[in-house]
Parts: sequence; structure tokens; C-alpha cells
Amino acid sequence: MTQQKKQKWKRNLVVMTAITGLGFSTFYTGLSIPVAAVEQPDQPIPKKESVSIVQLVVPNDKAKDKLLELGIDLTHRIEAHDGVYEVDAVVTPTEIAMLKTFGINVKETLITENQWSTRVAERQSTVQLQASLAASEDTLKVLRANHFTNQSGTFLYLEVKSSAGATASTALKATWTENGEEKSATLSRLVDYEEYLYHYLLLPVSAIPSSVKIESNLGGTATSTLTEWLGKEPKHPKTDYVTDFVDHYMAPNELYERAEKLSKEFPNLVEIIDMPNKTNGYRRLAQATIGGTTNLAVVVSSKAWGHEGGNDVSVEFKNPGTNNAPLKVTVDGTKILVDLATDSSGKATSTAAQVVKALNENASQLVTATTYRGNTGAGVVAPTTNAAILTDGLKAGADVSRDPFTVKAIRIGKHRDGSKPGVLGYAQEHAREWVTPLVTIETAERLLRNYSQDSETRKLVDNLDIFLVPSVNPDGANYSLNDYNMQRKNMTNHCGPTASDPGYRNNWGVDLNRNHSVGSVFDGYIGGGTSCTGDTYAGPAENSEPEGRNLVWLADKNPNIKFAMNIHSYGGYFMWSPGAYDSKRTTLPRPSAGEEAFYWAASDNILNDIQDHRGTVILPSRTGPIPDVLYSAAGNSADYLWYEKGIYAWNFEVGADLWNKDTKRWQAVGFQPAFVEGHEEAMEFANGLIGLMKVAYNSAKDHQPPSSKATPGNGNYTGPVDVKIETSEPATIYYTLDGSRPTFQSAKIKLSGTREFAETLKIEKTTTINYFTVDAAGNIEKNYNPLGNGKNYNSVTLTIK
Repeated sequence: MTQQKKQKWKRNLVVMTAITGLGFSTFYTGLSIPVAAVEQPDQPIPKKESVSIVQLVVPNDKAKDKLLELGIDLTHRIEAHDGVYEVDAVVTPTEIAMLKTFGINVKETLITENQWSTRVAERQSTVQLQASLAASEDTLKVLRANHFTNQSGTFLYLEVKSSAGATASTALKATWTENGEEKSATLSRLVDYEEYLYHYLLLPVSAIPSSVKIESNLGGTATSTLTEWLGKEPKHPKTDYVTDFVDHYMAPNELYERAEKLSKEFPNLVEIIDMPNKTNGYRRLAQATIGGTTNLAVVVSSKAWGHEGGNDVSVEFKNPGTNNAPLKVTVDGTKILVDLATDSSGKATSTAAQVVKALNENASQLVTATTYRGNTGAGVVAPTTNAAILTDGLKAGADVSRDPFTVKAIRIGKHRDGSKPGVLGYAQEHAREWVTPLVTIETAERLLRNYSQDSETRKLVDNLDIFLVPSVNPDGANYSLNDYNMQRKNMTNHCGPTASDPGYRNNWGVDLNRNHSVGSVFDGYIGGGTSCTGDTYAGPAENSEPEGRNLVWLADKNPNIKFAMNIHSYGGYFMWSPGAYDSKRTTLPRPSAGEEAFYWAASDNILNDIQDHRGTVILPSRTGPIPDVLYSAAGNSADYLWYEKGIYAWNFEVGADLWNKDTKRWQAVGFQPAFVEGHEEAMEFANGLIGLMKVAYNSAKDHQPPSSKATPGNGNYTGPVDVKIETSEPATIYYTLDGSRPTFQSAKIKLSGTREFAETLKIEKTTTINYFTVDAAGNIEKNYNPLGNGKNYNSVTLTIK
């Protein structure tokens, strides 16, 4: 850094310190200049601030660059018009004041901390309801068990009420014998105005069963004979495809308990994969900041995790009551007593730096101590009124384990041996995105509970190898659900002593979608941070985090995975690689024109499935490669899967804006909408995830090689000629212009520009174009073998006169 730039940074620091009182690294999250680089005046210890999601008006590109430079916690939603940007961000009042100095103002407050607390209470009430229902015996009452015949066939109709039916996780299965063959089907759950009515089933049968048995996944059973329904239509003639298996935001332990139950209920179709890299755990060291201002404060941290004894440690600063007393530290079990040094009048004289040194020398078996955020600690420490009790500050109950967490993948398929094409869906890299795990659980339930009764579902399960990871980031998710709703990262603290006091507890962690090894901040790409307290902190190194290494392991272990979906929120985006660009806005290599065409064609099918649920349209402006519709995300996981593994990898951003017909404005839904909205998002994007599986299935069944045509073709031409090669389906075109045989190392037809169509080849002299095409399923035109010696590739010669 030049001397001129250093002076500029120092001037900015003085301005920022005056505004915030929080110090340098709070905002300059992309920089590595330490907090202690400039000595700060003694100030009160900052109090914890509330956070809100607001819509910022960013007046121009310069202000936008400043917003990114400052490391403000941005959501995944941004709109641009007439050079002005509207960006949703998670901010504190202090940050809002600081942003105003750069001309960035709040247009609207979208969600407050009180609203987030309401979401937590809403979730907890449903959890308590489920716990009370689970504690009692699940009983089933058969309301109707009928058969009827109309002009088109014979049908079975059931209505069954479960004592635990108020929760969507309660599933009922009917079993009967039909022409000597046992049949089964899952009943649909009927809820009206949030009141559970019953489960029902309507489907055609080839023969009338004599009786039917109903079983609950909670253990309840009932058997009933069938009676004729007088030939009339039943009350609720609906499809036999069942959906709607989530009824509240789910914590990681709930997600994986549900997964384990499914594996036990459907052992022939499901297995649970334990990932090898355990997380750090939902745990923290116990801490206390003792002292009210920055130059006399002492930060004390336990050596043991809070739940393993750290929370039992206490520290007391005491005036011994004698003159000229030395500084003394006494340890009694978990109690630490610091007798402060005194002068000849009996007044305490120990500075914060001296107390820190004494604690580290005499109580190191229990604690470590530092001055406050790199301060010199020259202030004289005051005696404490009461002993300070160290605490890890974690609020979750005993049902949330503090131990390292084993992340699991739900593997679904009739053939789970790697012989079938693999599809991966993974969620909650960012902890605060509560809807995203529900998409995976709803999808798993649909695949399994519709298997016996829906031929389309059976086709997918029989011919694909499906991997679903409900929560990549369980530690962060637990922290978001119980402690700090806006937690984005995991819980691992990589900060040094100057940024490890309790006031930073909501800033620690690594952004798991910035920690991967392709296009990372360590390679010079934009969108990841190097400050340990920044919201997009990429970690101390690529792949430093176990959560990210688990995803790499899963892809390495299962090379049959060909398609993947990374599920995020919010904003209603549908994106793919490249996901990052450098300071010159040079992106990672763009897909070939054929690969890009496949991304678009597949997206059309998936987005149509999303739309089918309630009409949600993912806008064209929010569909496409990540840099074209959002912003650079250095080191994201989808780029790793695409560039390193050749996996077609998409990113959902669930939670599309809702149109308010009264205000005639689009409204953001946020990371944690009221569950009635979160439920709808889970339903429609489960549609989309199953839509991806349909794309994978169709690709696997595609054995038809593509065909192509070069226009113009062979012939004599005057002057330069633009040659366009068209294909019968999305396919990558490999070509040579020097007469050589084309191979996989040859040039590929690219896009002519961002969001444009395939390039044409400008031929200015007599040239032979040799080329072949390959579709996404790997079929090669004319069954040409680029690795062999054959010459059955395409060839056109243009003679320029």
C-alpha cells in the first residue's frame, strides 16, 4: 500500500471512529490492517445494537463500490434503474449513520428485530405442539372407507383422522390387497383455515379390496372394511399425489431426525450418509468484558468451552483494603480473585495491561486475558461490585447439543450404487435462510410417499441417485434460531485477541459460500472478505471449514453426480456459473454457447414447475449467470462443482418478491417470513427441485446424438463470411480452422457477448472448418470419437476469392 493510500485510510478511520466508536475492522471487512494500527481515545464500551433489514438507495456506481468495500451485510436482492441501486441490507443504526456520509440512505425498513423474534415464537409454539402430540399415543379413526364405480372406473376413497394430524410431519399410509397383490399409498392431509380436518385418499383400483389397513409413521394403526358409496362422487375428489409435509421452521436436529425416520420407514429407498468432517459445534468459550471504557477494560475468556466448565468461572477485581499492596491473583476452584495493587493511600493503581499480564501468568489453567480490542490498557482498573460470571452467551436449550455436529446427506433411490445419474440438492450454507432446509425435506417426503402411487415419482426414484443435504451449516442455523437471527456464517471464530471479545460474538464465523477453492478471494476475485468479522469472510484459507470440505467429499465420493442445486434465500433468483469476477470484472470462464443453452433450456422447465404451485414467476432479469443478475460471489460452492467436477450446478434464491396490488410495489419477503409465506416458498421450490430431477432423468434417457448445420456451407464466396453453426438441441461445438482433426482440446463456440447468442466464425480467407457437437448427455454427433482416429466429424470448406 502506498504512503498516500495509507494516509487516506487513516483519515477514513478517524471519520469512522468518530461516527461509530467501534473501530476500524467493523466496517473495512475486506482489509487486513489491524485495529491497533491507530491508537484510539478512551471511549465507553459500545452497547449491543439491534439490527434490521432495510432497503438502501445507492445513488451511483461509486457509492455501490463503497458499499461493497465497507463489507456491509447485503442480502441476495438488488435492483438497478437509471444508475441508481436499491439494495437490501442487514444493518445497525450506527451503520446507517455511517452510510449516510457516503450518500447511501435508507428508503424503507423491511423487517425489524422484533419481527424476527415473532418468527422464533411462532416456530417454538409449533415445536411445543408437536412435542405434546408425540408424547401421547397416536390414534387413528377411520371416518370413511368406501369404494364406488362411476362411468370411468372403480375407486377407493378413505378419510382417516389422526390424533397427531395437526402436524404436517404426521403421515398415513394405506395398504390393501388387489387381485392378490399388495398395494399401498400415502394419504393427503387436509387443512382448512389452519384447522386439521383429516387425511384422505382417492385413487382408482382394478378390483375392490375387502379391507384396508392404515398405518401412521408415529405408530398408530387401524383396519376397516370397505362399504359402497352409492355410486356418488366423494366429497373431496383430488389427485393422489401428496404434498405438504412441513408446518414450521425446523432446527438441524429436527431435520436430521426426520431424515432418520424416513430411512427406517423406507429402508429399500433411503440411506443416510454421515459426512466425515464434523462441524466445530454450537459452542463458545465463556467470556466477560470487565470495565466500562476501552482503555481500562479487561477481556477474560475461559480455556474450556462454556458448557464444559467455562460458564462456571468467575472473576472478581478487589481492592485489598491495605496500602502499598502488590497486584495478586488467587485461584480457588473456578473462582479467580484479583487483588489490585494499591498506592500509599490505599487507592487501586493496577492498569488493565497489568491485570491482563497477572491473569495470564497466574490463572492460565482457567482463562486467557487481553486488553480491549488491542488497546494499550493504560487505564486504571476499578474494583468490581460483584464477581463477573463468565458465560458463553448461548441461549438454546439442552435439546440442542453443543458437541461437533455430523452433517448428513439423505440418499434416495432404488439403485444407490453409483450406477444411476446423481442429483444433489443442498441448503442452508447461510444460517439465517430458514426456508431453504424445508425445500429438501419436503422434496424427500414427496419422493418417498408418492413412490408407490405415482408413476412419475417412481420413474425418478428408480432411475436417479438423489442426494439431499438439508443443512450444510447446522451450527450457524442453531445460532440463528436461538441467539441471533441474522447469523449468516458458521460459528468458528478465526479472529485474534483484538477481535475476540463478547461484543463481536455476532460477527464471528466463515461464510461457507465463500470458502471454496475456485474463483476465491485468495485468487483475487471479488465478493469475499479477509476480515474475520466481515459478513462475507472467506476464512483463513480455501477449504478451511469442515462444512465446505463435506461438500467436496460428497462430490469426490460420488462421481455420478451430474446435476446440483444450491438452495439459498431470498429474492427469487435462478442462477448458474460463473459466479465470480475480479477487479477488472473479468469473470471465471463462461460456459460454452452450448452449455449456456442447456442451462437456459433446463431452467425453463424448472421455473415452470415452480410457477405451477401458486403462479410465482422468476423474472428473466433474475435468471442467468450470477454476475449478470446479482453480484460477484468469490469462492462459492456452485463454481467449485461446475469448474472442478463438471456438474451442472444452479443456485435457487427462494422467496421471490410479492406484488402488492394496493401499493403497486414489489415487496421483499426476507430471510424469515411468517411461516404462511415460508411454507408457500418451500412448496414451490420443492416443485423446482423435483423439476431439476426431471431434467436429470430426461438427460439420462437421451441417447440421440445431436445434429448440426453450418450456414453458409461449402462454396465459393467473395470477401469475409460469417459462419453460424446451428444445432438440433443445446450442444457444445468443438472446432478447428487449420484443417486438423477436432478433439476435446479444440476451441469451442462461445457466446458472442453477455446474455447474447452463440458467436459466429468470421472467415476471411479460404478455410476448412472441422467440427463436432456434444450434447449435455454426452452424445456426440455421428458417434464421432474425438479420442480415436476416425474422420466422421463435420467439415465445410469456404473458398474466399
